[in-house]
Amino acid sequence: MVQCKVNKLQTDSSQLTTPETMLRVHSVESFGSVDGPGIRFVIFLKGCSMRCQYCHNPDTWDRAGGNLRPVDDVLSQALRYRTYWGEKGGITVSGGEALLQIRPLTELFRKAKGIGVNTCLDTSAQPFTRKGNFFVAFEALMQYTDLVLLDIKHIDNQAHKQLTGWENEHILDCARYLSDIKKPVWIRYVLVPGINDDDESLYKLRAFIGTLDNIERIEVLPYHDLGVYKWEQLEIPYSLSDVKPPTKKSVLHAQEILMK
Repeated sequence: MVQCKVNKLQTDSSQLTTPETMLRVHSVESFGSVDGPGIRFVIFLKGCSMRCQYCHNPDTWDRAGGNLRPVDDVLSQALRYRTYWGEKGGITVSGGEALLQIRPLTELFRKAKGIGVNTCLDTSAQPFTRKGNFFVAFEALMQYTDLVLLDIKHIDNQAHKQLTGWENEHILDCARYLSDIKKPVWIRYVLVPGINDDDESLYKLRAFIGTLDNIERIEVLPYHDLGVYKWEQLEIPYSLSDVKPPTKKSVLHAQEILMK
């Protein structure tokens, strides 16, 4: 697990909770074309507990900072671009980890759905549990969520922990729950050479996906190092400096296995 300088990256748990009508926003993208169907207004939220070794947005990890904005303000900004969305587009909320702000996120999606806006959640599902208040809140969120982009980092539990700092049982359980409730899901898998691109891992992931009946799409995303400069700015050691992006052949090979 990556160790971060305290003065550079706050981890104070008091920053976990934001008011139910306020979102702590890192940034937005007005014309997103890769985060869900159609053209989308993408909202990147602050805060993430995972420390993925290849993360291209480590500046979103800190649960503090960013812009604390009313849900209505964020929605109003998104709606300025509604004419460009077409029939399939809408709003996608990403992170960081969007589920760390689940209550204001639910309020945003509730209001968006109330005016007919398509809603998409991009998540690694690290906070997921079927217990307590979180699960109640997650059930409520799913009522207003049209599509989930579920990021699976590695199918092997211990390899996942080494790669992200966390085990993956709760993430896979979230996938099972989404299948149980028939929520449409796109699986996203960042292919990292030497870490999760071996056939054993790919076939194991394929077997797991085969147990789910709600998967609409599987996306194999090639690892890149375009965010390394952010690690340097935050003075965080980047452990994958010797890893090169996968070849087109290896990406196609992974796609062939996962889409069988």
